[in-house]
Amino acid sequence: MKNKEVKNNPEFLAYVFKLNEGNELTEALELSLKAIKDIDIAQLNRIGLKTYEKDKWTIHKILQHLIDWERIWCFSAIVFARNEGSTPGPLNQEIMGKNSNANELSIEQLVNELLIVRQSTIMMFNSFNKKILETNCVFSMYEMPLYTIGLTIAAHQIHHFNIIKEKYLPLDK
Repeated sequence: MKNKEVKNNPEFLAYVFKLNEGNELTEALELSLKAIKDIDIAQLNRIGLKTYEKDKWTIHKILQHLIDWERIWCFSAIVFARNEGSTPGPLNQEIMGKNSNANELSIEQLVNELLIVRQSTIMMFNSFNKKILETNCVFSMYEMPLYTIGLTIAAHQIHHFNIIKEKYLPLDK
């Protein structure tokens, strides 16, 4: 799927495409899988539960957030792929983050879970044919083809990995 095929391109999709640097769905998801495999677990363990600013999430919570939202977006993709209807209304990431127990889990555990979830996501998107991937999806106020859900998953990871790199890795002193 080429990015130009997007109908009613919501503003955030421009950011999704930018973060994915023009990569198509399969390549974007494979690159995101490689980025997970390349995580320096020892460095994240040294940072531990530190945050760069008061009331910001720990790296643990960021990883859990990526896992949770990937599952939510995959659920949405299945609903649209199977023509089952619509997905639930907007969810609050702050409430979800507050109620996660991510800080009780190890970095190894969270990275491994993210890796497995991503592998499952890749398999799911690879199982969809062209017609399914081009299925029109309507989320509350957004309309886009199903394949952009996969691109959003990859871009979401890039976004948060950039935050970790810029704001958390300097805490490793």
